[in-house]
Amino acid sequence: MTISVGDNLPEATLKTMTADGAKEVTTAEVFAGKKVVLFGVPGAFTPTCNNNHLPGYLENNDAIRARGVDTIAVVAVNDPFVMGAWEKFTGGEGKILYLADGSGTFVKALGLDIDLSGAGMGLRSKRFSMIVDDGKVVALNIEPVPGRADETAAAKILEQL
Repeated sequence: MTISVGDNLPEATLKTMTADGAKEVTTAEVFAGKKVVLFGVPGAFTPTCNNNHLPGYLENNDAIRARGVDTIAVVAVNDPFVMGAWEKFTGGEGKILYLADGSGTFVKALGLDIDLSGAGMGLRSKRFSMIVDDGKVVALNIEPVPGRADETAAAKILEQL
């Protein structure tokens, strides 16, 4: 079952890279008492994710935060080392929290997983974006067309904030 507006995020443990290496972070630590924009991508460094989806959140970082957002986070079914490399490659340090869901347990719990085995990628995240207020989903967008990032773009989130 896919998460819906009004639902609370499931409890999960993700990983993020720090100067000291990979660090576990819980959904409670990321979302409790905060307004967070979370977007999910099928994979770091993949063409649409890297060239179309993530850049909009970097470019609109200040505008999103000006609307009361505490954190902007991206999640992908990648390991924390790949997510850390993607963070550095994109210049996202200090702007976006890059969350690794290595086994896809979080995106499965959200009901936003997709099997891309036919493309040689296995279990991945659907492309989505959401606004989460104190752990509760207040807006949710799921990209209907593979290879696109229109309905889940930063511009759409700005309209919803």
